[in-house]
Amino acid sequence: MSPVQETPVQETSVQESPVQHGTTFDALRTQLQEAATAFADGPDALEGILLGIVDDVDRAVREPLEVFPVCHHSPASAVAMARRLREKQPKVVYLELCEDMAPLLTELRNCRLPVAVQAFASEVDGFPAEWAPLSVVAPITEASAEYQAIAYALDTPGVELVLVDRSSDHVFQWQADDDGARSAGEPADPDAAPAAEEEAALHGEAVGVEIGDLRPRFAELEEHLLHHGRVRHWSEWWHQYVELPLGDSDHDTYRQVMLLIGSLFRRLAPGDPARVRVDEDRERHMWTRMREHLAASGTDPADCLYVCGAFHAASRVAEFGVHGADQFEISAPSASTWQYGLIPSSHAAIEEQFGLAAGSVSIAATQWAKNLKRTRIRPFRLAGQAGTKKAAKPRKAAPAPAAPEAASDTAADMLSGFLRRPPVLDRLDEAELLGWSVEIVRAARRAGYLASTADAIAVFETSILLAGMRDRAKPTPYDFQDAAITCIEKDTVPGRRDVRRLVEIMMGGDRIGQVGYDALPPLARDVHDRLAPLGLRLQQRGVQRALLDMASRPELEKCSDVLWMLRHLMPQGTARPIMGERRLGERPIQESWDLALGTHQRALIELGYEGVSIEQVLEQRLRRTAYAPQATTATVLQAVEDATLYLRSRRLADELGTRALEILATERSVDGAPEVLRRVRRLLAYYRTGEPVLPAWIESFAKTGYAHYCTLLPTAFTDEDATVRQVAAMLGFLFSMEGLALSLGCDRTQLELAFAQSHPQEPAKVALLWAARVHLGQLSRTELRARCDELLGNPLVVPAYPRYLSGFLHALEPVPQLADFVVEAVSNAFARLPDPVLLPWLPTLITTLRSDGAELAPLLIREAGRIFPGRLAALDTWVPPWLDQPAVAAVPPAGGRAAALLRARPQTCDAVAVLLGCGGTWTAPDPARAGAALVTRHPDTAQALEALLAARQR
Repeated sequence: MSPVQETPVQETSVQESPVQHGTTFDALRTQLQEAATAFADGPDALEGILLGIVDDVDRAVREPLEVFPVCHHSPASAVAMARRLREKQPKVVYLELCEDMAPLLTELRNCRLPVAVQAFASEVDGFPAEWAPLSVVAPITEASAEYQAIAYALDTPGVELVLVDRSSDHVFQWQADDDGARSAGEPADPDAAPAAEEEAALHGEAVGVEIGDLRPRFAELEEHLLHHGRVRHWSEWWHQYVELPLGDSDHDTYRQVMLLIGSLFRRLAPGDPARVRVDEDRERHMWTRMREHLAASGTDPADCLYVCGAFHAASRVAEFGVHGADQFEISAPSASTWQYGLIPSSHAAIEEQFGLAAGSVSIAATQWAKNLKRTRIRPFRLAGQAGTKKAAKPRKAAPAPAAPEAASDTAADMLSGFLRRPPVLDRLDEAELLGWSVEIVRAARRAGYLASTADAIAVFETSILLAGMRDRAKPTPYDFQDAAITCIEKDTVPGRRDVRRLVEIMMGGDRIGQVGYDALPPLARDVHDRLAPLGLRLQQRGVQRALLDMASRPELEKCSDVLWMLRHLMPQGTARPIMGERRLGERPIQESWDLALGTHQRALIELGYEGVSIEQVLEQRLRRTAYAPQATTATVLQAVEDATLYLRSRRLADELGTRALEILATERSVDGAPEVLRRVRRLLAYYRTGEPVLPAWIESFAKTGYAHYCTLLPTAFTDEDATVRQVAAMLGFLFSMEGLALSLGCDRTQLELAFAQSHPQEPAKVALLWAARVHLGQLSRTELRARCDELLGNPLVVPAYPRYLSGFLHALEPVPQLADFVVEAVSNAFARLPDPVLLPWLPTLITTLRSDGAELAPLLIREAGRIFPGRLAALDTWVPPWLDQPAVAAVPPAGGRAAALLRARPQTCDAVAVLLGCGGTWTAPDPARAGAALVTRHPDTAQALEALLAARQR
């Protein structure tokens, strides 16, 4: 057998302590030794495993400090725990849970289960920076043994609860050597349905810590158990072969069976060195803490109870037991600052994080209720626990505890009888199964399925058939789920939920916990207090609509400020504006919001770990963004804008603006030029309209940016990585900031030299350079029009003409006054380009306007509307203005009014002559010289025109 071959790796890594064999399990040892000799090739390997399991059980049972093995979220463990606590009534309960989470457990009474105890560190010191933030969660449900122990210890006078597991800091310390592995549990079963997206994400990326992660670590063993158990996943196997038999068993049977399972899985583990080392260190840590507490308090071990996972209860480390070796040194915690709180959890989140089958925790909750009803055991609940029914008055007082037990090693051997006993076949409860069948059909019809009474009958019969095929007299919820999927599920799912999910909801649903107001961190309570004027139940899950009329209720303006900050800090969907927006220099008078604070309560609680108010958290995040190593000028300018919008902090805005100036001076690329231009224009307009003087940082930014982009302009024109949009944004910055920059001492010669050194080759950038020179006066519109006509007249250049037009379109950013010329150029392209060139270019034109020119399209459309006729009928006779040549005005005679004005007022002409360095005197007019003297002196032009007109008349 393959498990036998791999066990030596596990055996050699653990120091085995001697076990004094008594008479308790001698009969079981003899039977297992005979079986090992009969079924194995030799008695050594298999005998070592089987007898070692019995030794592990015997060792744990003989321990003076009672070891209580549990499995996480197991109803059988919870029932056994409640029963044992009422029988033994221990004075000290040692619990396998992170020791630094102890102060937070008292807040559980202010919450509705399930919730998770969380340790959170946003800034790490001593761990890799990419691990941040660090988060550890420990989910707690009512149907869990740990909750029973916590409720008993907190509500029973004189009882002390001691958490003995490694701290949250050690969770990551011990994983630092495992290549950064931070797996929370085994991968989810591939056949299991995906959990609900919203509920499954309640734990986020936290590392999960639970009591009793009891699952085979040997893939072949798990596959063997699932195959022979005729089940699909591990949760179903555990429910069928462990949960149901142990649901109403006595204490000794439960304890010995759980120890047996824990030892079996431990000895058949493949022996992953990293994982085994962490498990053993946890066990050494827990026993070290318990011995320290016993020595300090002087408590008798017989009055204590140690609650831990069955896997750790079968430990074989030298430190095991109250008399174990004291050789384990606990390392000091790192310098990371940890904060603690409670976050909402759900059944789906627990299943997703710990690799359980979908619906298994909900089925366990239903089984817990059945076990309580069948065994008549009163569970422990924290006083004032939200979301639980009021406990009924006990029918009979609890019996007084018997005398203290003499020793735990006097327990009888319950394993032999349990292992030889045939499985108890439950009687078929037809009424329960029939109710399930009717209810699932009703739920399916509400979800859009075409289900009928015939489907209910089919589900009923198929459930019985599947249970019989799997050697079960009574169908389990998993059998019923398979039958419902087989009989009702069609090719497509008509609604949001498939039949598998409908069965999970019907069996108990996905219970979602809630953290009460008193257990929230100060920041979360402050948010609820500041949003109280809205009159909404903010802790309720789901989306709620908030209407803010600041005109009639000015106090709601503060609520608006909180909502905008929450929208910036919280996940998408927490606070979503329906009506209203916040811009620089504008204050809305009405807003409408969709709020889901109850749904995203975890994110709000984790926000409280970063500060005591949302203003503080927002300021910290803006600073972190601005001073990050990968920060760019555009991101820092965005932080400046956010600080002005949400915090209205001139101090922070000036600090971040100075940081933007520092980054701009060190950047050597133009990737963020469009974003920089957009944001600095907006900030400049805001300061010009709302401040008496411009801040010093933005004046320095304009001056530095002008020189910076002048330097990069020649390179950007020739760089293939620089896009046309980025170069256009640079030109837009230079042209729009030119007046301010020149007033601050910049020299325009920088810009002229930059253009003189720019020699682009790409057609789009060439067109962009032409447009910029038109703006500078280095190129006239007539020359620009002539160049475009030359391009259209050259057959070799016509295929590239659309790329020139793309450059002209982007030129509207720095030179918006060329909008009419761009309309002319596009119109000429539609009129003169051949179809093979024009048609492929049209999609490019549309995508360019949509992606890069969204803000330029209105300018282009407005100009086109001004030029083109407004009615269709006028289009036939319409002549484009660039083709309509105006008539040449007649030259007035020399003796006209203009010449008389010049003779009467010669001072202007004299001043111009002096400026040009021309001398001369005024001559008297010659009345004999007519206005057509030039035509008489040079008649060739008139004669050629006469010949042309005569030829046309013939």
